Amino acid sequence: MEIKIRKTPTKERKAKPRDESKLGFGKVVTDHFFNMKYKEGKGWYDPVIEPYRKLQLDPTAMCLHYGQEIFEGLKAYRGPKDEIYLFRPMENIKRMNVSAERLCMPKMDEKIFLEAIKKLVILEKEWIPRGEGTSLYIRPTMIATEAALGVHPASEYLFFIVVGSVGAYYPQGFSPTKMYVSEEYVRAVRGGIGHIKAAGNYAASLYASRIATNMGYTQVLWLDSVEKKYVEEVGTSNIFFVIGNELVTPPLAGSILPGVTRNSVITLAKHLKTKVVERPISIDEVIAASKNGSLKEAFASGTAAIVSPVGHIHFRGKEYSINGGKTGALAEKLYNEILQIQYGLKNDPFGWRVKILDGKKTSRK
Repeated sequence: MEIKIRKTPTKERKAKPRDESKLGFGKVVTDHFFNMKYKEGKGWYDPVIEPYRKLQLDPTAMCLHYGQEIFEGLKAYRGPKDEIYLFRPMENIKRMNVSAERLCMPKMDEKIFLEAIKKLVILEKEWIPRGEGTSLYIRPTMIATEAALGVHPASEYLFFIVVGSVGAYYPQGFSPTKMYVSEEYVRAVRGGIGHIKAAGNYAASLYASRIATNMGYTQVLWLDSVEKKYVEEVGTSNIFFVIGNELVTPPLAGSILPGVTRNSVITLAKHLKTKVVERPISIDEVIAASKNGSLKEAFASGTAAIVSPVGHIHFRGKEYSINGGKTGALAEKLYNEILQIQYGLKNDPFGWRVKILDGKKTSRK
C-alpha cells in the first residue's frame, strides 16, 4: 500500500509554539495526521497523511458504546545535529497488534505502521522542539467505527496517528513523586485487559487517581485484584524497587502492561551489573523494607518520564519515606543513560535508537 500525502496549505498552517517551557503534554498537535480505514472482507485501505481535522462518527459507532479502542504512545527526538530519532518503535507496533488481537480488532502490517510513523514525523519535523528533554509525542489509535448497537466485534475500524510537541517532563529538575496505595480500587484483573493499552483501562483508573490527587499525592500505587496485597503498577507506569542490592519489579502475569521503558530499564540495569529480580512483591514487604532501611529507592518507568523517582508512599493513613524523599542514584543513572541514547548523545549498544532523518547542524540548546 502506498501512503498518500496531502499537505495543509501554507497559509492555513498553525503557528508553532515559541516558548518551549510552556509546551506541557498533549496541548499541542501539528498540521497533519495519518489515517486509514478497515472493512471486513476488504482489509486495510486508503492510507493517507492529510490536514488535521475533526473526525465524523455515527452516533452508534461501536467505539462509543462497547469500548473497542486501543492506542500506543512513543516519541520522536531531535539529536544534536538535527538528526531525528525514534526509540524502539517496533516494540510499540508489536504491542498494539497484541492489543488489537485481545479486543477482536484487526492487526496492522508492521511495515506500513512504521512507514506511516516515519513519513508523518518527517513531514512535521519542524514541530519537534529543540530544548533539552523536549520531543514530538506520537499517538497511534484504533477505534471501531461500524454503526451498530448489537454487541459483537465491529466489522469496520479507523486507525489514525496524531503527533504533537511536548515539553520536558522535569522542567525544574529531576524530582521524586508521592504515591498513594489504593486498597479499595484496582487497575486490572488477571484474565482481563490489563496487559494491553485499551482506553477502558485508563478510564477505570481515574476515580482512584482523583482520590490520590485530592489527598496531595501524584500517583496511585495499584495492588492486585485478588488479595489486594501485591504491587502491580503505579499510575500509568511500571514500578521498580531497590531493596538491598537488588532491583525488584513485579512479573508480567497478565494484569500488568509490558512497558517498552520497563524492558529498557531491566536490560540497561543488567548491563550496568545491577541484579534484577522479577517477582511478586507485597505492599507489606515494601513498607517493612522502608522501616528497616533496606528500601533504598523506588521509581516508575514509562514513555512520558522515562524514570520517575518516588520519595514517599502513603499506606493506611501513614506516610513512609524512601531514601529520605530524595532521588536515588540508580534511578538517576538509568534516566540519564536512556535519555542520552534517545537523543543520540551517546553510543547505543542495544540497537534501540532508530534514525529516520539525517541532520546537518547543531541545534540543541
